[in-house]
Amino acid sequence: MKDFDFEVLVVGSGAGGSMAAYELTKAGHKVLMLEAGRDYDPKTETPMFKRNGEAPLMGAGNKDKDFGFYDATVDGGWSVPNEPYTAADGSEFLWWRARMLGGRTNHWGRYSLRFSEHDFKGKSRDGLGADWPFDYDDIAPWYDKTEALVGVCGTNTGLDDMPPSSDGILQPPPKPRITELLIAAAAKKLGITLAPMHRAVLTRPLDNRAACFYATPCGHGCSIGAAFQTTTSLIPMAKATGNLQVITDAMVKSVDTDENGKVTGVSYVDKKTSTVHQLKAKVVILAASACESARLLLNSKSTRFPNGLANTSGQVGKNLMDSTGANISALVPALQGRPIYNEDGHTANHLFIPWWGHKAQERKELDFPRGYHFEIGARFNEPGAGLSGNFQGYGADLKRQVKQNYGAYVGFALRGEMVPNEHCYMDIDPEVKDKWGIPVARFHWKWSEHELKQVEHGLKTAKAIFAEMGAEVGELPTPEQAILKGGEIIHEVGTTRMGASPKDSVTNQWGQSWDCPNLFVMDGGVFASNPHKNCTLTIMTLAMRNSSWLSAQLKQGAI
Repeated sequence: MKDFDFEVLVVGSGAGGSMAAYELTKAGHKVLMLEAGRDYDPKTETPMFKRNGEAPLMGAGNKDKDFGFYDATVDGGWSVPNEPYTAADGSEFLWWRARMLGGRTNHWGRYSLRFSEHDFKGKSRDGLGADWPFDYDDIAPWYDKTEALVGVCGTNTGLDDMPPSSDGILQPPPKPRITELLIAAAAKKLGITLAPMHRAVLTRPLDNRAACFYATPCGHGCSIGAAFQTTTSLIPMAKATGNLQVITDAMVKSVDTDENGKVTGVSYVDKKTSTVHQLKAKVVILAASACESARLLLNSKSTRFPNGLANTSGQVGKNLMDSTGANISALVPALQGRPIYNEDGHTANHLFIPWWGHKAQERKELDFPRGYHFEIGARFNEPGAGLSGNFQGYGADLKRQVKQNYGAYVGFALRGEMVPNEHCYMDIDPEVKDKWGIPVARFHWKWSEHELKQVEHGLKTAKAIFAEMGAEVGELPTPEQAILKGGEIIHEVGTTRMGASPKDSVTNQWGQSWDCPNLFVMDGGVFASNPHKNCTLTIMTLAMRNSSWLSAQLKQGAI
C-alpha cells in the first residue's frame, strides 16, 4: 500500500463496510478495505444456473454448505475451519461468518423493510431495552437514498408497520402468487393484512445492473446484479472512483492506539502467509459484523483501555440480540393436484404478513412487548433431496401421490423482535485461540419470556390461518421447542450499541466511538434494538448517513 495514500481504513466488505467505502470514495476520500475472506467475483463464480439435479444429494445442505450445495457462500458458515468460537456452560449460540468479499450480501434473503417510529423508540413505549438516539424522521431521507441506490421493489402500503418511501423510490413489486392470494384471503378473515414484501431485487434495470428474469435462486448469487450484493454494486462503484483498494485474506487482530489512546490503525494477519502487518490510518471504521467488531475491540487492550478499546462504558459485547425464529407448515387440501406451472418469481415470497399488533400492544392486550412478521413459503419449488408426506407404494402410483402434493404445502417462518437481556452477551474465551493466535469469541445466551410468549402467539396465529384454509396443523409444539437457536436467523446485532450517553453506549448516533473520536463502527453492532425486520437495509442506511457525516468532519478538519 506504499503507493496508495489512504485516509480511511474500513474493516469488512459487507453491507456496512461497502456502503461506507462507496460514500467516502464518492466524496473524494482514499479508502483501504480489509476483508478476512477470499476474493470473490459473482460474475464468473456464481452457480446461479446450476440445478439441484446436478448436485450431490440433490443440492441438500451439509456441514460445509449449510444452505445447500450451490449457496453463494464459498468459505463461510456457522462453522469455519481454523476459526472456532465457544459458548458458556448452558448456552448455545450459532455464529455465521461469510468469509468472502462482499460478506453476507452474497447470500442474504434481501428482505428490505424499514424500521418505523415504533422500532426506534421501543423503550419509550414499554420501558424495555434502549431507545435509538434519533427519530425515524431523521433517518427517513437516508432510507430513500439507500433504497434508490440499492434498488428495492415494493409498494407503499399505508400500514403502520411499513413506513412509506418517497414517490418514485420503490421499484414495482412482482405479482402475488396464487398461493399467496389464498393465504391473504384466509388471513383477512382474522383481521390480518398481507402486503408486498420489499426486497433488494431489481424489477427494472438500474445503472449497469439488469432486472431479475425470475429464473434462478437468489441464494446462488446473481451474476447480472439484479439481486443486490456489494460485489456487483457498491464495491465496483467505489473502485471506479479510483479511491478504493481492497486487500482480501486479511484477518484483523487488533485496532492499534498510541500512548494517548488515539487510534492509529490496525494490525492484521495475511492468512496466506501468516505474516503480521501494521497499517496506519487517520480513521478506522469497523464493519466486520456485530460480533467480529466487538471481538476486535475486546482484544484491543492497552494501558489506557484495559477492558478493551472503546469500552469505558463496559457495553462492548453486551446487548447481544438476534431475531426470534420459528417455523410451521401444513398441507393445504385446496392446493392439491393443481396444474404445475412456473411460479418462481424472485425466489422469495412476493407477499408477507407484516406485524399488525401495535395498537393491541398499546392497549396492553398482548402478553409480549414487541412484534413479529411471517415470511411465506408457498409455491412450486425446485425439487430437492427430501419430500413431505407419507407416501406408499412405487412406480406410477407413487409418482401420482408425489405430484398430488407438489406445491400444496404452505410454510410460515416467524421472525420477531428480541428484547436485550443480561444473559445474552459475548466476551473473549480466556483459553481458546484461532489459527492465527487471536482469542476467540465466547457466547452467553438465553431467550426470555418476552420471546417465548411472542413465539407462542405466532404459532397460534399461524394455526388459525391454516384452519381458515382448511389445513390441519395438529398439536402445536411448546415455544421452547419451536424457537430457533440464538444466531440461527443470522441477525445478530447490538454488541457496540449507539446511544445518547457514553455511560451506557459505545458510540454516538454517527457510529463514532465515545472514547476514540477517529474510530467508527458501521455494522449491526450499533443497533440499539433489533426490530423484527431484517437488519441489512438499516445497516446500509446508517452507514451511508454516518459516512456522509464523517466526510464532512474530515473536510472540516474536525477529525
